Amino acid sequence: MNTIQDKYANIDVTKVYEYADLPDKISGRCDNCGSVKFKSSVGGGKLLRECTNCGMKKNI
Repeated sequence: MNTIQDKYANIDVTKVYEYADLPDKISGRCDNCGSVKFKSSVGGGKLLRECTNCGMKKNI
């Protein structure tokens, strides 16, 4: 059974996460590196947020 801490400890930057499954640990910051700078794109009715520092992607 995965706990909340396990989800944030084992982040794979090659995977695209869903916000509903992995909400921001600290609002507006990357869960992997803590950066606040993101690139955003819209496609398929979803907003894809990508950290410019580490490349972690999350569908919002």
